[in-house]
Amino acid sequence: MKNSTAAGAARVGITLTEDEGRVLTAVITDDGRGMSPEFLAAVADPFTTTRTTRSVGMGIPLYRMAAELTGGSLSLASALGRGTTVTAVFHLEHLDCPPMGDLPGAVALMVQGSPGVDFTLTHTTPAGSYTFDTAEVRELLGPEVPLDSPEVFLWIGEYLAEQEKSLLPSPKASPGGSCQQS
Repeated sequence: MKNSTAAGAARVGITLTEDEGRVLTAVITDDGRGMSPEFLAAVADPFTTTRTTRSVGMGIPLYRMAAELTGGSLSLASALGRGTTVTAVFHLEHLDCPPMGDLPGAVALMVQGSPGVDFTLTHTTPAGSYTFDTAEVRELLGPEVPLDSPEVFLWIGEYLAEQEKSLLPSPKASPGGSCQQS
């Protein structure tokens, strides 16, 4: 998401799809500058970066490594002037699969840090699905309430946390009564 905003994207889409086989496919799309075929071919090299402050870019190489350690993969598609799509596949039950982390917090921070960018997050699991779109939030709030205000930041984090909680599997009953999964 950070690479997308740095590439001048006005719109960033995040789609997370978890299937019954416990495979998570994460797709990030943007309408930013895109990459030349030469840069795209080299972007997985940690010494390829557009940064001027240092000559190392670890984001894509580390993301690829995280996916591949689970038996998954990472692919990139990009065209100059048309944006970029990054697709990562993770096998969730693999020993080396990292935890998702604080998705609501990360998305809320991205919105607060890039209030002029529209973000769409769609998360689908076997238990359900939701979509969050800052364009809709912006429309509801009107122009007088910026997306980077502290109150909106807190609301976004809380709203997404509620949505994520709704995607958790239902607690299963056990013979000795019910217990909640952690």
